[in-house]
Amino acid sequence: MGRLTTHVLDTAHGKPGQGIQVRLYRTDGGQRQLVCERLTNADGRCDQPLLEGDAFTSGIYELDFDVGSYFQALGIRLTEPAFLNIVTLRFGVADATQHYHVPLVTTPWSYSTYRGS
Repeated sequence: MGRLTTHVLDTAHGKPGQGIQVRLYRTDGGQRQLVCERLTNADGRCDQPLLEGDAFTSGIYELDFDVGSYFQALGIRLTEPAFLNIVTLRFGVADATQHYHVPLVTTPWSYSTYRGS
């Protein structure tokens, strides 16, 4: 059974990104449709998959991570506007029977992603 999961790693502080708002969208013809919203837990992960089973289909998805609010809540002095506020990752799912793990590795000034396991 395929599923989509994520987590956030705060490499500026060497810890999981706890309490980060994550929104998942499916894009179809350039239109974004909100699929779900989650908050990351103490391990920087969502408590349940973002999508799984029949609800998880091939296509183009976007994950929005509210890292600006997270770093601001930690007391990090950010520029106005913040260099990073909402980080959007757009990715494709070719085979929805597989596990797609799409993490965010971030600081207030940078981010990266990869397809994990």
